Order: sequence, then structure tokens, then C-alpha cells
Amino acid sequence: MTNTYYLLFLLLASIGFIIWITAYRKVNAFFALLLAALGVGLLSGLPLGTLVGTLKLGFGHTMEKIGLLIILGTTLGVILEKTGATMSMANRILRLVNEKNAPAAIALTGFIIGFPIFCDSGFIILSGLNHSLVRKTHHRMPVMAAALATSLYAVHCLVPPHPGITAAAVATAVGTAGGDLGRVMLWGLGLSIPAALVGYAWSMWRGRSITHEYLAPETDDVVVDHLPPAWLSFLPVVLPIALIASKSIVMLYTLPTEVEESLLLQLLSFVGDPVMALGVGVVISLLLIRQQNRQDLSHWLTDGVDKAGMILAIIAAGGMFGEMLQATGMGKNLGDLLGGLSLGIFFPFLIASILKTAQGSSTVAVITTSSLITPLLADLGLDSPTALTLTILSMGAGSMTISHANDAYFWVISRFSNLETAATLKVYSIATLLMGVTVQLLIWMLFTWLV
Repeated sequence: MTNTYYLLFLLLASIGFIIWITAYRKVNAFFALLLAALGVGLLSGLPLGTLVGTLKLGFGHTMEKIGLLIILGTTLGVILEKTGATMSMANRILRLVNEKNAPAAIALTGFIIGFPIFCDSGFIILSGLNHSLVRKTHHRMPVMAAALATSLYAVHCLVPPHPGITAAAVATAVGTAGGDLGRVMLWGLGLSIPAALVGYAWSMWRGRSITHEYLAPETDDVVVDHLPPAWLSFLPVVLPIALIASKSIVMLYTLPTEVEESLLLQLLSFVGDPVMALGVGVVISLLLIRQQNRQDLSHWLTDGVDKAGMILAIIAAGGMFGEMLQATGMGKNLGDLLGGLSLGIFFPFLIASILKTAQGSSTVAVITTSSLITPLLADLGLDSPTALTLTILSMGAGSMTISHANDAYFWVISRFSNLETAATLKVYSIATLLMGVTVQLLIWMLFTWLV
């Protein structure tokens, strides 16, 4: 057992190193994960000749499976932002509700817009509208800011194609285990609804008690002239989700031989692939571009690729770290050691929540957790298709818990809402804890019932 305990120490040391160097030394997560992967390989005694090959293998496999998805997702988000489609969607939702229901309206807006756009970008885009609503209604900014922030956050942590949960699906090999990314998306969407409701309820209750924390900006109301029509703004968001969901649902009740014999099913399988579905969304989003902005399209596409670059780098580095962990045989040894603890579906949640709370990034927390969990799936009894889907979502739930001062999104919320740090901690940070725990309890109930 000496070797097992040494590998366990090595694992804990590598996680501690990642937390320390990213959270306290402010080193970019890509280099932190790369250094951790090299350290694990060297200290575990892997032959030097295999180290570089293992790193390349982990990097290449991850980019192969997730690269296009992230690039297309960020590009779609940029086009929707630049064309004013996100603001058009927000305005349509707000027209459907009374001003007294402004927190519910902004939360619903964030929930929908959060599908193609990362939570920090979505919050920045809608912050001007949020300030306008605070000035026009009786609602306090802590309520409005937290309602918007938690709805965006629920989707970001649980629903592909957001990078963390998507990377977890890839790392745990959903396709080879009998599931697919569409299934993770559908289940994640279902769980993100109660997560957003919990965040909204806490925002309404706790945010109302926060006083003297908000300084109104000296800015005009949000300009909404010349926005694209709402139906066209929603289309690039709704259509990819519908295509992916349709493929996932149809394939649950269709045999592979039936797909081979039907041109229609083959077409659905093709356009329902997450990469192709997002590609369709990007193509449809081009209809939003007005004549005078067509010369800007090239810059917008470049912006989308640029934004995807750092995300892809971190995810690929996580793939290298995971590949190195598997090459050391750490998974089998930890499986033997943890086999009697009966942590089950709570194990991925606990690991992800510890990493999230310690180092701040939901994406890094999920990537690292998936690297650790993948070799242990069989030993934890999480290797069936349903259990695997719930395991991935359990990592997403853990990556919610807790967002605080070491999370960049926390500061986006605080600064763009002109809220004091203490107010953001009291309302938003506590909400993320309640959201993660609620989702994990629901996952545990589903696991007990279905697996």
C-alpha cells in the first residue's frame, strides 16, 4: 500500500499546487495545470521518454473533442452581443411582465441569454438595463443584480456548451459510455431551473434587507433604437438547443440500424450534433447583421475566436493533467483506497466544490475534478449511462459552490452593479452555496430513483 499512499499524496499535492499557484500567486491556469501535469509525471516515476507524448496526447484528444464547440459558442455570443440581439431578447421579455415583476423578468432574461453567452459577458451586457430598471422601479440593486447573476450562473455551470460542464462530459467519455452531450444538456437544463429559482428566492429575500450599498451611476438609460426583431434574436439561441435536444430524444428510441436506413434520421443526427447545431446557430445569427455593419463581421468573428483561445488553452491543459494522472495508474490505486467509503454520487460534488471555493474558477474546478473522477467511475458505481450523466452534473453542481472574492465573476457583479463587496457576499455568494447544494440533493434523489 506504500505506492498507493504515495500516489494519493502526489494527487493531493498537485491539487494544492494548482490552488496555490492560481489563487494566491495569480499564475494563469494553463501554466498551473501544465506544471502540475509535469510534476505528477516526474514524481510518479514515469519514463522521461513518455512524458512529452502523454502531454501531447491529453492536449490533442481534448482539442479534438471540444475545440470547435467552444469556438462556435463564443463566436455566436459575440455576434448576438454586437448586433443588439441580446438586448432585443431582454426587452421583449420585459414587455411581457409588469414593472413590479422586474426581478423575475431580469432573471428570466439572464436564464435565456445565458445559453450562448458566458455568465460574465451576459451580466456586463445586461448591467445597463439593470441600472435602468432599478431607477424606474422600487426594487433594490442587490435584488436585481443577484437575480440576474444567479440565473446566468445556473446555466453556465450546468448546461453545455459552456466550457466546464462540456469539458467534464468529454473527459468522462460520455459518447463511449452510451450517453451523449445532448443528454447532459437536457438534464442540465432541467436542473438549472430549480438552481435559478433558489438563487432568485434568496436574492429577493436577502437582497431586500441590504441598504445603503448601491451608488446609482451617472449614465443615461440603455439605448434600444434599431435593435433586431425579437423573434430573429431568439432564433440563433433556440434553434441549436432544439436541434441537439431533438437528436437526443429521437436517438433514445431509435436503433442504429434504423438510422442507417433513414436519410431523415441521418440528417437529424448530423445537424443535431452539438458542433453542427452551434454552426447552424452562427449561420442564422448572420441574418441579424445590418447592411452598415457587414464590414464589421470579420472583426466580430476574430473577436469570437480570440475569446475562445484562453478557454481552449485552459481546457486542453486540463486534458494534459488528466492524461498524466491516468498514465500513472493513480485511478486504480485510488479506487482500491476509496472503495469502502461509499461516497458515491457525492464524491464528484465534494471534490469540485472544494476546488471551486479554493481557487475561484468553475471551469478549472470541473476540468480538474473530471480528470480525477474518470479513472474511479467503475469503483464508485458511476459507470452506467444514467449514473455517468448525473456524475457530470454533480461536478457542475460542485462548481457552483462557492463563488466569492477569488472568482472574477464575483467582481463583475460587484463593480458593474456598483455594489459594495460585503453586499455581494451576503446576497450573491450565499446564493451560490444554496444553489449548488440544492442541485446536488436533486441529483442524489434522481440517482437513488433511477440507478
